[in-house]
Amino acid sequence: MTRRTRSATAAASSTENVTLSTNERILRDCHSFYIDEDRGLIGIAQQLGLTLFAPKKKINVLLIGNHSAGKSSFINWYVGEHVQKTGVAMETQGFTFVTSGKKRESLTGNATLHLYPHFDELRKHRGVVEYLTTEISTSKENKFSLVTFVDTPGLVDGDMIYAFNVDDTILWLGDVADLIFVFFDPIGQALCKRTLNIVEKLNSKHPDRIRFYLSKADTAGTESDRQRVMMQIVQELCKRPGLNKAAFEMPTIYIPTLTGKTAKCENQLENTAKEISKAIDQMIQTTLNALEKDCQAIASLAQKKKEKDQADRAFNWKARFRGLVFYSLAFFFPLMLLLSLLTSGVGIVEMLGYEQGKEVAEQLQNFIEGLFGLVPERYQVGFLVCQAALCVLLFLLGRCVSKTRPTLSKRSKRSLEEIRDYVEDIGKRKKALYKEYLEQSVGSEFVS
Repeated sequence: MTRRTRSATAAASSTENVTLSTNERILRDCHSFYIDEDRGLIGIAQQLGLTLFAPKKKINVLLIGNHSAGKSSFINWYVGEHVQKTGVAMETQGFTFVTSGKKRESLTGNATLHLYPHFDELRKHRGVVEYLTTEISTSKENKFSLVTFVDTPGLVDGDMIYAFNVDDTILWLGDVADLIFVFFDPIGQALCKRTLNIVEKLNSKHPDRIRFYLSKADTAGTESDRQRVMMQIVQELCKRPGLNKAAFEMPTIYIPTLTGKTAKCENQLENTAKEISKAIDQMIQTTLNALEKDCQAIASLAQKKKEKDQADRAFNWKARFRGLVFYSLAFFFPLMLLLSLLTSGVGIVEMLGYEQGKEVAEQLQNFIEGLFGLVPERYQVGFLVCQAALCVLLFLLGRCVSKTRPTLSKRSKRSLEEIRDYVEDIGKRKKALYKEYLEQSVGSEFVS
């Protein structure tokens, strides 16, 4: 990267910091720690044999409901922009991702999966990609910049044929969603069996993610009519195993701008925004905690590799010493024979001086003769063969016990030190990010 490119990147980042909220910046910084091309935690972890995944920068809110339950209208209200088409004639026929971005744009199925690679599993659901779209909006209303809505097809009973397995696809999306909003409307098929079946399955796996709402509550008629509709829905839900839980809640919501009339029923629409805000706060805390945990895991692996290298070096020193002992024993007897042959001549006698050389030669010869004297003459050939076999065996044992383990180079050890220092630095920056996050709620004077 050139100096001019780095300057431009820094300037763009500085401009972006001004426009981003604190939560957006925290999530962006945490995400960048993982995916940085040069020093990303994902790449560092791979070097150490550890698999990490980058955290999400937005929560996923899955919307489920029967035909014309008001899912698209709710999205338009939260976004503050007419992103999704509404009305019976415009009922959503596929899956639509609604997210924030730099400009208003619509994406088709393949482009959507490139934008959301963690949703690539949808390719395995036959026919879904052709009915998959993304709507990008520049809205900054509520906390839309930290939310991706997933609008699902309106569910109906009877002979309705979908171009894909809508039940299985919704169930899969429920596994990756952070929140699941289920809308029941009082004038449509509020007790649609397909909807109830899907909700029952989702609730069995993710009961903490599901929120129930009576949508279009202002069209339910009088208060008694609304209560009757509510009771019918609750009774039907409570017939299902797992859904008949205590403290069952179903707030009444409606979009005030749709009818232009003043409704007498309570509108708890803001509850949905609060639930989304809670999920965002939970994601931020989870992301920061995961960052700390992953940094500790990387530092621990780096330390273990250093300790293993030290242990391997100690093992190698012992292995070389054991090998030296066996090699010495293997060459001892052949060396004695060689010295005996040398002393039988005059070379060593002249080299050490006649008297001293003669004494050494006599001692060696006496040792060899004494060694062979222990063996009867008819067994001496066999004894030599056994000695040769023993030498070969000792040599092979020496090779086995002297095998060493691979050790780290100076460059690799220096790299481990740099990794440890780097993740410790990220840990300090994570602490600063956590402080900024907490200061939003309790104030700087209460955060140490």
